[in-house]
Amino acid sequence: MFDWDDLRVFLAAARTGSLAGAGERLRVDAATVGRRVARLESALKSTLVIRSPAGLQLTAAGAQLLEIALDAETAMLAAAHVARPDVVAGTVRISTAEGFGTAVLAPALPRLVELYPGLKVELAANASFLSASRREVDMTVTLSAPDTTRLIVEALAPYQLALYASREYLARAGAPRSIAALPDFQIVGYVEDLIFAPELRYLDEILPGLKPTMASSSIQAQRGMVLAGGGIGVLPAFMSEGLVRVLDSVMLERRLWLSTHRDVHDTARMRAVRRWLRELAQGAEARLMAA
Repeated sequence: MFDWDDLRVFLAAARTGSLAGAGERLRVDAATVGRRVARLESALKSTLVIRSPAGLQLTAAGAQLLEIALDAETAMLAAAHVARPDVVAGTVRISTAEGFGTAVLAPALPRLVELYPGLKVELAANASFLSASRREVDMTVTLSAPDTTRLIVEALAPYQLALYASREYLARAGAPRSIAALPDFQIVGYVEDLIFAPELRYLDEILPGLKPTMASSSIQAQRGMVLAGGGIGVLPAFMSEGLVRVLDSVMLERRLWLSTHRDVHDTARMRAVRRWLRELAQGAEARLMAA
């Protein structure tokens, strides 16, 4: 029989994809994680992970055990809240689109933890998303609706994007008079082979074949380039402060989707955070739409 705590260590290693990442999450060193995973493999008489320069890769047995570990974790979390089902407390990890996470969500989080002192919030606001279906996070805000029965998905809010430039750039280069003139200007956009979602292919939607002069996988970095006078870029309206809109005829619309794992959807902390997120999105409606 194996040690159930070793299963918890394995779960952290599978989620982070590395011994060091699991150690950081569990507050132990990577060597300890490696020993615990090896002990679990020995107890189960099966290889669970393969170590490579790219990180840990699950074997077929490891993938099967991961599903079992996720179910076990869900059961343990449910048991922990039986005695206090209505108390908003504990950790909620949220993975969100970078722009929304940094420009809208992060500045508002202090108010959330002020409302619920027992709540701890972890925000993963980056260019790619962690998975709620694998319980890497508790909640995700994504650009498209996930297609899995593990999650309960709801539309959170629409938002708009437009072309923006700095006053300094427009004074130097002038403003395009039409969409067809855009190739004559410096364009800021995404790195083509690092685009992780079709919703981010803005430039082709505006003008097929339009390519950036400067590119980044980060929308925050793109905003920085535009703000510094680097050219014209497609940005969400909520990230346009200090910039000038170019070509008012160009306006793109996208939608944010809120997903939570079905097993924790109705816990008090998740209900509270979902409610707060919906209120935040409603209150930010004017910022989310292009002027």
